[in-house]
Amino acid sequence: MIRFIHLADVHLGAVPDRGCPWSREREEEIWETFRRVIASISKNPVDLLFIAGDLFHRQPLLRELKEVNYLFSTIPDTQIFMMAGNHDYLAQDSFYRGFPWEPNVVFFERESPMVVKAGELDVYVTGLSYEHREIREPLYDSLKPEMQDGFHVLLAHGGDETHIPMDRTALGASGFDYIAMGHIHKPQSLIRDRMAYSGALEPIDRNDMGEHGYIEGRFENGQVRTRFVPFACRSYQKLVLTVREDSTQYSLEEMMKMDIMKRGGKNIYKVVLQGWHAPETLLFPEKLRALGNVAEILDETRPAYDLEALSRRYSGTLVGDYIAYFLKKDMTLVEEKALYYGLQALLETGMNLK
Repeated sequence: MIRFIHLADVHLGAVPDRGCPWSREREEEIWETFRRVIASISKNPVDLLFIAGDLFHRQPLLRELKEVNYLFSTIPDTQIFMMAGNHDYLAQDSFYRGFPWEPNVVFFERESPMVVKAGELDVYVTGLSYEHREIREPLYDSLKPEMQDGFHVLLAHGGDETHIPMDRTALGASGFDYIAMGHIHKPQSLIRDRMAYSGALEPIDRNDMGEHGYIEGRFENGQVRTRFVPFACRSYQKLVLTVREDSTQYSLEEMMKMDIMKRGGKNIYKVVLQGWHAPETLLFPEKLRALGNVAEILDETRPAYDLEALSRRYSGTLVGDYIAYFLKKDMTLVEEKALYYGLQALLETGMNLK
């Protein structure tokens, strides 16, 4: 049996949510989570570690490569295969070029595919590295595994128009036993146990919602079995707060405190306010930022006006005409906001006559 770990998009050096109170902590947490992966392999060794691109968020510093190389030296029984992605691509002056890796590390140094055998194991890994930020050619689509018996793996990074576009159907039929993919930050299985994005090891920005970690797998009797392992120290989560006509600012704050207590105070939240509030109620969504790690607040609430009744009541007046104008339209969210804000201003100032 051959055991492996597949990870990608670690983005060492990234500073998520730059300017937010937690951003510097996140920079170090990304490094620490990568160290924890290596430490877990040291305690429970696997045969292979695949890193499918973007280990770094930008061009790595020499001292950073030395730090990573030292970590790799602590797991000498694990053969490591890694490539440069579009973020840490092989620039002409990249410290990647010619770097003296530990004996257990295979780094793909060219933009053309090559096949490497994993020591004494019957494992054959095909891979390449980015030498440019963008690659528009489908470099993976025509690849096939070597003819030898064994475990055949493709290390691939990309999948969109400007980062090695891929024909997923062709790749799935290519004959590789496992295709370890990177570039997409959300973990997703394209072909069960055979082709998958591991996702970013840690969430990098507020769009990286949900769990993050790596893929653990084994190859035995010609079959691959995999499972996703959540490993990030925190996550981005969407927190929906439902507003009612009897809601107040204080009740909204208490609701949010309870939800964050249940979900975890370290997590980072996109807060969405939905529902209907009493027209006379003033809510201050921005005050919710002080209650946790809040990256974004969207206020989708509406004042609980009965538009049909108001339209009849103020028929022939400025208010009536204003309501009628909007009710004729298939309103966008912005237009709905304009209707309610404008209506509230008109009613409060008494501008209801022609």
